[in-house]
Amino acid sequence: MRLLGGRGSAVDASLPPVAFGAGWFLGGESIVIGSAAAMIVGAILGGYRLRKGARPLAVLISLLVVMLGALIAIRTGDAADFFLPRLASNALSALAWMTSIAIRWPLLGVVVGFALRQGRRWRHDPVLLRAYSRASWVWVGQYLVRLVVFIPLWLAGATGPLTVAQLVLTWPLVAVCVAVSWWVMRRCLPADHPGIRHPREPAM
Repeated sequence: MRLLGGRGSAVDASLPPVAFGAGWFLGGESIVIGSAAAMIVGAILGGYRLRKGARPLAVLISLLVVMLGALIAIRTGDAADFFLPRLASNALSALAWMTSIAIRWPLLGVVVGFALRQGRRWRHDPVLLRAYSRASWVWVGQYLVRLVVFIPLWLAGATGPLTVAQLVLTWPLVAVCVAVSWWVMRRCLPADHPGIRHPREPAM
């Protein structure tokens, strides 16, 4: 969980949309008030993360996503459009993870391998490569679940349910995804394998 962004990243992703939904509802369905609430919460979170040593680029991207959603909603006059950037990011993420599996560079292996300073050694282990590939499908599923829920709600203009779905399908879903992908990894590795920290070199 820590290597893949941790609970903090998932919570940060859910709070500005929740602030938008709350501000929109309490402000008499005002998109401007909802947008202002989301940007204020996003700015507070950004400042807090910077003090904790977060990368400035990551904080900036998070703020830009919130601002983009607010601008789209204000422009179209539809509060549900605030969630459009998140729909797009989930679709692009699913595509990126599927592509990485297809080209035999599963992103789960890339992230964990980089964090463990293994370079490309994990790819030289056929068993480990297969395990990372299968476990990466769990992460594809995470993004697809969000799309299956978000798209109908967005088409229906259901701002309130979108806000609730954003909250439920962020940190709780990420936690489930981490647990299931780790279970898949464990199932794919034979009993005599030394584990993800010790890739095996192919026999010559």
